[in-house]
Amino acid sequence: MKLETVDYLAADAAEQFVKSLRETGFGVLKNHPIPKELVESIYENWQQFFLSEQKHDFHFNVETQDGYFPPSVSETAKGHSVKDIKEYFHVYPWGQIPEQLKAQILDYYQRADAFAQELLSWVEQHAPQEVQAKFSIALSEMIKDSEKTLLRILHYPPMTGNEEPGAIRAAAHEDINLLTILPAANEPGLQVKTLEGDWLDVPCDFGNLIINIGDMLQEASGGYFPSTTHRVINPTGERQEKSRISLPLFLHAKPDVVLSERYTAHSYLMERLRELGVI
Repeated sequence: MKLETVDYLAADAAEQFVKSLRETGFGVLKNHPIPKELVESIYENWQQFFLSEQKHDFHFNVETQDGYFPPSVSETAKGHSVKDIKEYFHVYPWGQIPEQLKAQILDYYQRADAFAQELLSWVEQHAPQEVQAKFSIALSEMIKDSEKTLLRILHYPPMTGNEEPGAIRAAAHEDINLLTILPAANEPGLQVKTLEGDWLDVPCDFGNLIINIGDMLQEASGGYFPSTTHRVINPTGERQEKSRISLPLFLHAKPDVVLSERYTAHSYLMERLRELGVI
């Protein structure tokens, strides 16, 4: 099995995209409206930021979860005991952002967020009626004007050989949110776990957009759209000397949105952040 790339411009793009999400947990799109040149420039500019000392001026705020997170406080995936090998920066439109990078990264945030609303409408449109009936409001409305949608710029540094035993760039995990929108990274390594338990390489052709299901959509759909288990493996050979930059947008519902009889978006998010050890 392999992940098929869906042409956004195809007449049946929505149907094929949702079918791929349902069967593999991922949808891979080409010819989408997010400019490849914008993504490439962001990768270059934030690579320089992560190599600079300026990043330490934006140390994360524990309460608001915005700003720079150094490797020493990197996430430990649920069920794991070793921290991931990464550092990252959390961008919210209301949060702290380096001034020289602000206009460009907010331009991307707004473009990707608007496109995400279209993708969520595809998901709802092509879900069975009994699944649609579970949504308390339209999926696209859940994220509209949400101040919780998070853009994370991830930097996986070159391997040094001194990494903690068992540590990888991102241990197997599921995302918390509804959907995650991810431009193909500048280096390979992303893998998805199939229903059979095998690990499958996600196509990383530059210019592709990769979308996966998060726990909130699984909860809201009563399990019809299963959350995607994925990881980022360590590079080998000459690739060990290279950094990897990644740019996931995590689509979070507004806090008061009812996901299910058990959870609002806020109560679900707080439970998961406690499990991750970040609050």
